[in-house]
Amino acid sequence: MLDYGPDAILMKGLDGSNWRLKDYEARGGYDALKKILRENIAPEAVIAEVKKSGLRGRGGAGFPAGLKWSFMPKQYAGAKYLVCNTDEGEPGTFKDRDIIRYNPHMLIEGMLIGAYATGAGVGYNYIHGEIWAEYELFERALDEAHAAGYLGKNILGTDFSFELHAFHGYGAYVCGEETGLLESVEGKKGQPRFKPPFPASYGLYGKPTTINNTETFAAVPWIINHGGDAFLALGRPNNGGTKIFSVSGHVNRPGNYEVRLGTPFAKLLEMAGGMRGGKRIKAVIPGGSSAPVIPGEIMMQTDLDFDCVAKAGSMLGSGAVIVMDETTCMVRALERLSYFYFEESCGQCTPCREGTGWMYRVVHRIEHGKGRQEDLDLLSNVADNIAGRTICALGDAAAGPVKSFVKHFREEFQYHIDHKRCMVNVPGGYFTVSNPSAGRAA
Repeated sequence: MLDYGPDAILMKGLDGSNWRLKDYEARGGYDALKKILRENIAPEAVIAEVKKSGLRGRGGAGFPAGLKWSFMPKQYAGAKYLVCNTDEGEPGTFKDRDIIRYNPHMLIEGMLIGAYATGAGVGYNYIHGEIWAEYELFERALDEAHAAGYLGKNILGTDFSFELHAFHGYGAYVCGEETGLLESVEGKKGQPRFKPPFPASYGLYGKPTTINNTETFAAVPWIINHGGDAFLALGRPNNGGTKIFSVSGHVNRPGNYEVRLGTPFAKLLEMAGGMRGGKRIKAVIPGGSSAPVIPGEIMMQTDLDFDCVAKAGSMLGSGAVIVMDETTCMVRALERLSYFYFEESCGQCTPCREGTGWMYRVVHRIEHGKGRQEDLDLLSNVADNIAGRTICALGDAAAGPVKSFVKHFREEFQYHIDHKRCMVNVPGGYFTVSNPSAGRAA
């Protein structure tokens, strides 16, 4: 996020100590904001440049950022809000906290530009409840920006004013959904709202609101400084720029890697040091735990952009790449994922509230040698009756892994049912579940 280019890497030139305002300004920080204000560039022109860049939301859905900004009502005379989603509760995702940890002022500048473009006067950065150190660091960065005149009234001597606050979440996965996040900021239980109305017309406190992911906002200063065409050229049509991938699992060097969109997965795996212990790749979850799993041999032939990953049968999502080797029991892996969504369902929608628990208990009994012959069809049926029938996407997020794991690794599930044991037969492993009371009948 510092130097978009062929080999741009998030950590380039950073050691965790040079996040301060003076360091950011030395790298050209706030030049994009100064350019907009000095040249009096119209908000519509800023939005047009972001549209041209092909920047798509980096939080999961991949919605075009410039198009989302354009939804904000231009003639609305009341308060408007800008919100950054740093909730980052998707398992396998750990990029946004590093943006705050190493480059918080880039996020602040991106939000300032977003506020200017959408007419927002107040902003909030909703930070995940389990990364308190980054929350405190962001607060210090806000203090620096205020003292330097980048935040507050009449920024840099112009008519543009914007206040930005940090908001500490409480660790609920469902608050990563934008309307559940808004409910939480308002002091309510973090449950998603019915849509429509969408946040651009009825958002925070009932006012027009734009919400983007941390990485999305952090990309904006470079776009303004170098142009939307240059950003688009770093990636592919409809997939502009670079993307940070959080690589975890059975690799030698897990971590965050920033590469051009369209980079082959095989190249990313090489950057992460290859497979741990030289073992064979078995499966990959390419976009966080809610993304359907892809067999390793298919993933090795897939490029990392929104369209190519979708064609392979999954989604790019947040860019959380979970790599599993040949020792992974796919039944155990699905058990762990299903338990997570069972626990994180807010309970508002009956299909999700009841269905996630049902799916987990079925997978649990298969894993623990109590599977029935009808269980695989039952799992698919329950998943089908959850997907598309809930207010937010958590139901789909829970159903997607179940359907894809059973689809691609059905013989492994069938082996558990037939032989009452695992065909991989490796104790422990990357995914584990310990919940002795969870084996209730489904």
